[in-house]
Amino acid sequence: MKIALAQLDFHIGNFENNTGKIIDFIGQAKRAGADLVVFPEMAVSGYPPLDFLDYTHFTRSCEKAVSEIANVCTGIHAIVGSPSVNPVLKGKNLFNSAFLLGDGKILDVFHKSLLPTYDVFDEYRYFEPGKKAGIATVAGVKVAITICEDLWNEEDDPLYVFCPLDEVIGERPQLIINIAASPFDYQHEHKRKAILRRNVNKYKLPLVYVNHVGAHTDLIFDGGSLVMNAQGSIVLEAPVFQEALMYADPLTIKPEIEIKEKSKFEKIHLALICGIRDYFGKLGFQKATLGLSGGVDSALVLALASEALGPENVFPVMLPSPYSSDHSISDSLQLIKNLGNPVEEIAISEIYEAFLKATRSVFNGIPFNVAEENMQARIRGTLLMAVSNKLGYILLNTSNKSELAVGYGTLYGDMCGGLSVIGDLYKTDVYALCRYINRENEIIPKEILDKAPSAELRPGQKDSDSLPPYEQLDAVLFQYIENQKGPDEILQQGFDESLVSRTLKLVNKNEYKRFQFAPILRVSPKAFGRGRRMPLVARYLS
Repeated sequence: MKIALAQLDFHIGNFENNTGKIIDFIGQAKRAGADLVVFPEMAVSGYPPLDFLDYTHFTRSCEKAVSEIANVCTGIHAIVGSPSVNPVLKGKNLFNSAFLLGDGKILDVFHKSLLPTYDVFDEYRYFEPGKKAGIATVAGVKVAITICEDLWNEEDDPLYVFCPLDEVIGERPQLIINIAASPFDYQHEHKRKAILRRNVNKYKLPLVYVNHVGAHTDLIFDGGSLVMNAQGSIVLEAPVFQEALMYADPLTIKPEIEIKEKSKFEKIHLALICGIRDYFGKLGFQKATLGLSGGVDSALVLALASEALGPENVFPVMLPSPYSSDHSISDSLQLIKNLGNPVEEIAISEIYEAFLKATRSVFNGIPFNVAEENMQARIRGTLLMAVSNKLGYILLNTSNKSELAVGYGTLYGDMCGGLSVIGDLYKTDVYALCRYINRENEIIPKEILDKAPSAELRPGQKDSDSLPPYEQLDAVLFQYIENQKGPDEILQQGFDESLVSRTLKLVNKNEYKRFQFAPILRVSPKAFGRGRRMPLVARYLS
């Protein structure tokens, strides 16, 4: 049995694009002599369509697309993911379904049973759960058809009360197929493969797994589609962050392939490039702008955006203030020289003086404080938004996760932007990713990496004046955010009590800032945004 695995980048709601791509790949697979071509979960609509699913027009468009795809599916079978309407009045209006197509028609429909409702997932909001895995005979082979999470109730996961495959394994399928929409984070590949391998070992069956690739705003999909033999060895694997059409006969014994493990920062680098490209491409934009401060964060964002979009399409603006150091300008210019971007300088000193003069009577002799610092950040934010508005470029935000966690940023100032590129990278990870980018050539100048971080909003300012050392801060933040540990559990790990107390208070009191922030490209197991929902007016640990 020759199976084609179609690992593709879909566009949410773009039915013409998605349908055309699916039909094209069915044609390619048919010409290659495949018996079956497998597409990812919710391929027709793109994933996740969120509240578009509440619109009858949207779901009817999905139905129409599936019918169009079925019409061309002759001489080959296909499995295609799409929402489908629940005909029963009781329950949710829709299923998350896998359509089996062949002979120019819909042969069968199977529904996802285990609906993830945690972190970035909210499927029970929209879908009625199915009762068991699907069973179908394709080209003489009995196949168990599952959808993503249906394979994740392993080791007595308390979220779920049954295993969909257990309900049909008595029918003696010869192969498991799993269509998925499994987002990337830098830890997820190992967990995903372990889950798939546990299913193979449990049921003693080979497995075909097909995942999305590409990005939808904050969520990034790495692909990683694969075939496992009945012994749990990977015999075929798609390249990550690339579209691919691969062929395999999973019932034929094949040797395990050698897989070179990518480092954490190689994965993150690929993911961020993918996230930037798809955000711009799917919105129909080509050019970006950002504020270039001479610091490590804006340097990293500029390097990533230049790689993703081309340096000619990324327009950095330097905005020196009275407190900007000479090396901030010279370091920025060296970075520009290394990358080859166009650049503009707009000094804000005169504008800042005008603001100080205009507010003199209101401030009435109150000493210089954070208000004057934030004023500079907001002047910069206004100018950058003006450039974005006038030239039609998307403004990229340059805040990192450490700053966002503790509120070390100015609303409507340096927190402006249409997309946060590094908002899921702690400051220590920012430096590590810069070193990865510099692994062969010095792209980000050494001077930027060596100097002490500073917002340069007052004379001699350093981040360490207001924050603990980033190595200590990030370690506590990781335990609180990613590992969801409370203060007692963090203290048991040996952290200083004052550091823990101060850090957790800062995180909780600054939720209102993050609520107004740009979408963040998600690369960690727990990013700010849709996967971490916190009340704004709580008083927990404050």
